[in-house]
Amino acid sequence: MLRRLHYILFCACAMLLCTPCARADTPVVPQIADEGENDTLYYAMLHEVYCYAPLKFKNKQQERFYWRTVRDVKKTLPYAKRISKAIEEAEDTLAVMTPKEKRKWWKKREKELFKEYEKDFRGMTASQGRMLMLLLDRESDRTSYELIKTFKSKFAADFWQFVAKLFKNDLKEEYDAKDKDRIIERIITLVEAEQL
Repeated sequence: MLRRLHYILFCACAMLLCTPCARADTPVVPQIADEGENDTLYYAMLHEVYCYAPLKFKNKQQERFYWRTVRDVKKTLPYAKRISKAIEEAEDTLAVMTPKEKRKWWKKREKELFKEYEKDFRGMTASQGRMLMLLLDRESDRTSYELIKTFKSKFAADFWQFVAKLFKNDLKEEYDAKDKDRIIERIITLVEAEQL
């Protein structure tokens, strides 16, 4: 990680010190010189780099848990973002419908979503399913229980809560970025910055 940071800093310094050359992906910002001549200034955006203290694992089991969490976040974060957007779109659509239209639209949409994501979700492990629930709470600011209750019914939410409890999960579990889920938040930050 430190070696990668040094490489990034070296590249940034090299870009500033070397004679700039025109690249297709670098925006060009023209600037007028004092003497009335046209001059060109090259401008490039660098990605943000996040630096954390290196993790120290007490044993191999703790290290395996960390890397399993990294794997789970990488797999489920894109789904959580897509689901969060779909929730917002569904709420906007349902807000202008009558109860009868809502049921009809929701049945149709549920079939479409099931067809699209069933294969992916059935292939997930239990830990990835739990991670998806946590990340969904992070993205939408509502627990899985609240989402089921909103879009289905309280009865359905209670039923799935009971099923989740049988498998030692909790649909009412909230994402806590400052305390118990701070390692997950760190992993998400690094994954989104493409540093992990």
